[in-house]
Amino acid sequence: MAIVLDGKKVAGQIKADLASRVAGLARMGVVPGLGTLLVGGDPGSMKYVEGKHRDCEEVGIASIRRQLPATATTEDVLAVVRDLNEDPACTGYIIQLPLPAHIDSNAIISAIDPVKDADGMHPYNLGELVLHVRGDITTPLPCTPRGVLALLDAYGIELAGRNVCVLGRGITIGRTIGLMLTRSGVDATVTLCHTGTRNVEEHIRRADVVIAAVGVAGFVQMEHVKPGAVLIDVGVSRVFDEQAGRMRIVGDVDSRAHAVAGAYSPNPGGVGPMTRAMLLANVVEQAERMAGIREDS
Repeated sequence: MAIVLDGKKVAGQIKADLASRVAGLARMGVVPGLGTLLVGGDPGSMKYVEGKHRDCEEVGIASIRRQLPATATTEDVLAVVRDLNEDPACTGYIIQLPLPAHIDSNAIISAIDPVKDADGMHPYNLGELVLHVRGDITTPLPCTPRGVLALLDAYGIELAGRNVCVLGRGITIGRTIGLMLTRSGVDATVTLCHTGTRNVEEHIRRADVVIAAVGVAGFVQMEHVKPGAVLIDVGVSRVFDEQAGRMRIVGDVDSRAHAVAGAYSPNPGGVGPMTRAMLLANVVEQAERMAGIREDS
């Protein structure tokens, strides 16, 4: 039987630890604050942001919400970014992606104060990740890759010397997780596949670990998977379930592939909760640095 990598369970354990640390900060008069900026009314984004604020309430982090209409301009968004940068109650914040197509996303991300970059996506913080092949990193780490590694670690899945196939080159995970997987101490060997990759199935078949983040429902089929491989399902697609008569979320890994896997993350319930937990961790860690109680301060 394959091991089910239960992200909800592990995220719950992480949040319990964070709640204890937040309580300790409160006794020092420090209240971490997480800000979110949502542009437009995409249902998926709205649901995801709402979940982040529920997490904040659970852990004891203050919520700072900002929302703009889909018609907002790049300058409108930049004005809110400047406001959050200057707000002392905001320890860290995220810009919910994707932004509407007419907004310059790179300009928005670059305008975030790197210290308050709770998503770990600012160019400065990504550069720090590139530079630090070994040793501690004291800047915020990208939440989804960090969540994937934390989930694998929670189940004792060794990565050193293993072949990892990453499917997808998006900035959220595809282009960043390789940096974390190849750091000294993790020591995985990574192949990054994308739309220009030939014979993708062959790369998947050779992999000990597959991290699928292409956003194509059922992209990874059972016949593509090496027996005993670990399957990490990051992609999210919404498909119509004719039997239920409603839309439902499915991942990049076809459920039949679970039968040959050694371990797999369910979707939903795997990587998603871990991403949210890492967002909280980035905020709490920054609050601890500001309070002078982290060794890496």
